[in-house]
Amino acid sequence: MSQPSGIGARVRTLRRREGLSQVSLAKVLGVSASYVNLIEHDRRRLPADLMFRLADALHVDVREFATDEVGTLRSELMAVLDHPVFEGTDVRAIDVKELAQQQPDIARALVLLYRRWRSSEEALEKLGSLVVGGAGLAAEATRLPSEEVNDLVQRNLNYFPDVEAAAEAMWRRHKLGVPVLFEALERMLRKDHDVVVRIARGPDAGLIRRFDPERRELVLAETAAPRSWHFQMAHQLGLLTLGDVLDRVSADPQLTTDASRRMCRMVLANYFAGALLMPYEPLLVAAEEVRYDVELLGHRFRTSFEQVCHRLTSLRRPDRPGVPFHFVKTDTAGNVSKRFSGSGIAFAPFSGGCPRWNVCTAFQHAGRIRTQLSEMPDGSVYFCLARSLEKRHGGYRSPESVYAVGIGCRVEHAHRVVYADGLDLSRAEVVPIGTSCRVCDRLECEQRAFPSIRHPLSLDENTRRVAFYGMSKD
Repeated sequence: MSQPSGIGARVRTLRRREGLSQVSLAKVLGVSASYVNLIEHDRRRLPADLMFRLADALHVDVREFATDEVGTLRSELMAVLDHPVFEGTDVRAIDVKELAQQQPDIARALVLLYRRWRSSEEALEKLGSLVVGGAGLAAEATRLPSEEVNDLVQRNLNYFPDVEAAAEAMWRRHKLGVPVLFEALERMLRKDHDVVVRIARGPDAGLIRRFDPERRELVLAETAAPRSWHFQMAHQLGLLTLGDVLDRVSADPQLTTDASRRMCRMVLANYFAGALLMPYEPLLVAAEEVRYDVELLGHRFRTSFEQVCHRLTSLRRPDRPGVPFHFVKTDTAGNVSKRFSGSGIAFAPFSGGCPRWNVCTAFQHAGRIRTQLSEMPDGSVYFCLARSLEKRHGGYRSPESVYAVGIGCRVEHAHRVVYADGLDLSRAEVVPIGTSCRVCDRLECEQRAFPSIRHPLSLDENTRRVAFYGMSKD
């Protein structure tokens, strides 16, 4: 059976990096050289036992062979081609897929080149506006810290074993339990770190958590829900106890600014908080028991819907993984503030998403969980669920934030998820979606906002179609 994931190209790259021939690698693995050749050309699947032996032989983590990277890289390349500068070029989706699979290093270099170019363009625009305004200040061409940190999380498949181990050890040592969770966390901060927890009374300009290192005081807002108190206390414990781990991960050379490194520490502290409140093994057992019912898991661990969704995407331990979910968070304007592709689904890192996707339509059904079988233009199908959420940090007059979160998996995993019950998983109910209009091949979509850059416009003033941007496939 063929293997369309592009693992072969990664095996070949890592083998060459180690200076090994196919024959020498085959001897280490105890297989034939022809079998290694077939794996490297994606003509044989890589069994789990052989994958672990291969990781040892090539001195890499087994996550190097995860299948999600190719899909993410493909979506980034497609998003690069979304830019108007490439309008009129004849690049097919299959060509992009083959480049991501067979030449991942070149594909990553092209994405990096595009990002540097866009950063330079934006810096020049900013500099021009400043000069026109009389400020005459220079602008620095850098990527946003959130983009760099998102890439780091994606490269690690949102799984950080050192953070997991530290959280589980603390959970067991202090015998944390749901009924007395606040008292237990408060006691840990007070006894182990000499930190006093205080609940601030009244509104405080959006305060959720504030730590004063001089006074050793952690202030929590009374307007936040108890589950938010738990999360913020656990977050603070992560900052106080995991300094070496946070520093090591944040020293990643692809985090190029102090702001990126600080954001990375905060993201990892959030990861630790989720792992402490929802330890890996107890959560996985519970998730399999209730078939990934997010609301039930939230009740069981006293955590929010969004916190559970986040945590489910990190169940990626190689020897005991959960369902490989993706995660996305968006506001009503379509701005994606968080994304992680654990399922292999393609996101649009440089442009807007698809209005047909249920995470975008969730706002039409406030507070209700909406499910969807979503088919991408390449034919891959995902089971997705989404829900709109509301937050208000304060009293009656405080502003309300509305956003939607969505998770999903490849359709072959959908039977493990309770929300898929009653759906026809044979694709009869599939909804065609895309990454973004500019690179989507669905030419007659009535939701199309822009013409595709890969198909010439075919406008006829005497004809009006449902899709305004009528395009020729010739």
